[in-house]
Amino acid sequence: MSGSVIFSAIDLTDGSYQILMRQSDIPLTAVSTLSGMLWEWLVMPQGLKNAPATFNRMVSQVLRPLRDFAPSYFDDIFVHSRAEANLSAVQVHLQHLKQVFQVMRDNKLYANLKECVFCVPKIPVLGCYVSKSGVRADPEKVSSICFWPTPKNPTNLRQWLGPANYLHKYKKDYAGSIQPLSSLLKKDATWSWRPEHQAAFDAVKKSLASAPVLILPDDTKPFHVVCDASDFAIGCALMQFDHEGRERVVSYQSRQMKPAEKNYPVHDKELLAMRYALIKFRVHLLGERTFALYTDHASLRTAMKSPHLSQRMARWISFFSDYNFVVHYKPGKTNILADALSRRPDYDPRVALSRQATDDEDEDDRCATCVSLNLTRFTPELCLFDEIVAAYANDPDYADIIAYLRAPSEAALGALSRTKRDHIQRYSVDGDLLLYSIDKFDAPRTVIANDLDLRARIIHEYHDAPIGGHLGREKTFAAVSRDFFWPHMYKWVRNWVHTCEICQRVKPSPSSQAPLRPLPIAAEAWSSVSLDFIFGLAPDGQDRTGILVFVDIFSKMTHLVPVHATITAAETAVHFIDTVFRHHGLPDNIISELDHRFTSAFWKSLFELLGTNLQMSTAAHPETDGQTERVNRVLEDVLRSYATSFTSWSAFLPLAEFALNNAVHASAGLRPFFANSARHPRVPTLLAVGQPTALRGPTLAGVITINNDRVKLTVF
Repeated sequence: MSGSVIFSAIDLTDGSYQILMRQSDIPLTAVSTLSGMLWEWLVMPQGLKNAPATFNRMVSQVLRPLRDFAPSYFDDIFVHSRAEANLSAVQVHLQHLKQVFQVMRDNKLYANLKECVFCVPKIPVLGCYVSKSGVRADPEKVSSICFWPTPKNPTNLRQWLGPANYLHKYKKDYAGSIQPLSSLLKKDATWSWRPEHQAAFDAVKKSLASAPVLILPDDTKPFHVVCDASDFAIGCALMQFDHEGRERVVSYQSRQMKPAEKNYPVHDKELLAMRYALIKFRVHLLGERTFALYTDHASLRTAMKSPHLSQRMARWISFFSDYNFVVHYKPGKTNILADALSRRPDYDPRVALSRQATDDEDEDDRCATCVSLNLTRFTPELCLFDEIVAAYANDPDYADIIAYLRAPSEAALGALSRTKRDHIQRYSVDGDLLLYSIDKFDAPRTVIANDLDLRARIIHEYHDAPIGGHLGREKTFAAVSRDFFWPHMYKWVRNWVHTCEICQRVKPSPSSQAPLRPLPIAAEAWSSVSLDFIFGLAPDGQDRTGILVFVDIFSKMTHLVPVHATITAAETAVHFIDTVFRHHGLPDNIISELDHRFTSAFWKSLFELLGTNLQMSTAAHPETDGQTERVNRVLEDVLRSYATSFTSWSAFLPLAEFALNNAVHASAGLRPFFANSARHPRVPTLLAVGQPTALRGPTLAGVITINNDRVKLTVF
C-alpha cells in the first residue's frame, strides 16, 4: 500500500455460504433439532474447524490477479490506488473498484454495504489505520488503554498488558518502560503497587497516546536497521527514507531480556539485539539487497571475522549468514532512536522523533499535538469547495435549480418538481455555490447535494473534530445547519451522534437533577461571572492536574485555565485578572462554590478593594452554581472524547474552550460567541468553502440590540 493515496475497504458477507460442501462430507455436518430430526448442510457452515482457512484461501485465489492493488484478509478486501500515467488517483481507484466488483460478481461474493467504506484517505486494517502518510494506531484501542483504571492485582495488570503489548510496535522503549510492571508478575513476586509502578503505568499510557505515524514499507527502496541493548532490554527499529529523503520508522520492536540473557557480556547482548532485529524484520530483510545495520558497539563490525568464537556466537553467526547486511558503527549519542528503544529515556519522547517525518499533511509533525491537530485541519485530496460544486452536477434536482437561477425561463421552471418550484425563492447562486435561506433576514447557507460521503464528511468536521467537541445532537445540528443545508439534516445528525462510539463510551447516561433555586439574572454580558475548579486530571507536561473554569452568566461564554492542584487564592486572583478582567472588565459579582480558596481573607479583601461582592453557594449544594457545574460536566465529556488525540489535556484545552463557546446554548438559543460579539467565528470548513461568517451591512447594530433582548427573554 506504500505510495497509495486513496483507499476503500470492502467487507464480504455470508462468504462461507457460497462454498459447496463435498458430497461425501455432507453427512459430517449433520445437526439435530428439538424435533429429533437431523439436518445436513449443503454449503459450508461457519462452525467447521477449517472453514476460515478454506474461505480465506478461496478469496485469495479469486483475487490473485488483482493482488497488486486489492489484498485481502479473510472477508476484508483492501483496495488502494495512486495516480498512474495520465489518470488521477481517483480515476485509477474507480477502475480498480470496478475490477474487484466484477470478480465478486463472477464468483457470487456479496458485500455488506454498512461495513464498507469507499474512496477515503484512510481505512482500518487489522487493528490500525492506514493512510498515504503511513500506519497509526487505532484510536479506539489506544483509548481503552488510556482510560484503564489502576490495576488492583496481577490479573488486572495482565488484562491491561494484553492490549498494550499489541500496540508496542508504535512505542519506542516499550520493553524498558514496562520493566517495573513485569517485575510484579514474576512467579514469587509479592503484589505491592508502588510509586515507580504507577509512574511506569502512566508513562506507557501517555506514550501510546502520542504514538507517531509509521511509514508503510516500500520494497522498491532499501531498508536499514538500528538496534541496541541495555542491561535489561533489547530494541530495534526498521527504517527507510521516504521520497523526500526523510528518515522514517517502519516498525519498532523491543523486549525485556530473560534472566540468563542479563548475564551475557556486553558484546553478546549487542549481538542478541542484532539477532532479534533480523528475526522480527525477516519478511522485509531476507533476500534483500545489501542493507545497513547500525549499532553503538564498534566491535560488532569485525565479529564475523573473529577467530575466537563461543558456541553461542558461532550459532548466531550461522544465522546471520542468511542475510546480506553491513554493520555500521554509530555512537550512542548519535544513535538516539536505537538507544531509546532499549533504555527508558528521562527526556521528552518527542525529541527522539525530531529526525522523523510523520504525516505529509502537516507542516511540522514532530510532536503528538501536531499529529492530533491533523484531525482539525481540513486537507482533503480534493478541495471541499470543488467537491461541493461537483456534487451539484450529479444531483438532477439541484442541477435544475442552478440552471433556472442562472437563466430563468418557463421551461427551466417547469423542469423543477412542485416542491422545488414552491421554494425557489429561497435559493440563490453565489459564484458556483447554491445557497439557501428561509427569508431575506435569514443568513444564506451552502446547499449540499445528495452525496452521502460529502454530507458525512461535513458532519464529521462539526462533531468529531476537536473544535466540534463531540457535543450532543442539538448543538451539532445547530452548528451544521447554521452554515449548510440539505433535506432531513436533523435526522442525519441524530443518527450520527447516536452511533458515535466515542460519545456512547465516554458520556454518562443522563440523570434528573433536583430543582434549583435560581440566582439573580445578569443584566448584560460579563456583569456576573461564576467560577469553579475541576481536579483529578492526569498530570500534563507541567504537572498541572486541574482546570479553573470561568463562565459568564449572561452569554454562557467560558474561559478555561490549566492550574496546579496546590493553587492558592492569590494565584486564582491572578488568573481571574489575566483571563476575565483584561478582556471583559470587572463584573458586578462573582459566584463560586463554598471552598477554602474563596473564603480566605486575602481573596475576600481583594474583591472588597475591587468593589465586587462575593456570593457564596448554599452549603452542601454546589448546584447553586448550576451553570458552572453544567459546564464542568460537558467539559469532562469533551476531554474524555479526545484523550488519545493529544499529548496532554492541556494541549487540547484551547480547542475545547472554542467548542463550548461555539455551541448553541439551550436556554438562550444562541452561541456564546454570537451573544458577545454578534458574529460567528470562522471555522476551517467555512474557509474551505469560502463563505463569510460575520454579519455585514447596517444590520449589525440592530442584531446586537436584538441579541441582548433575546438573551434576556430566553433566560428570564
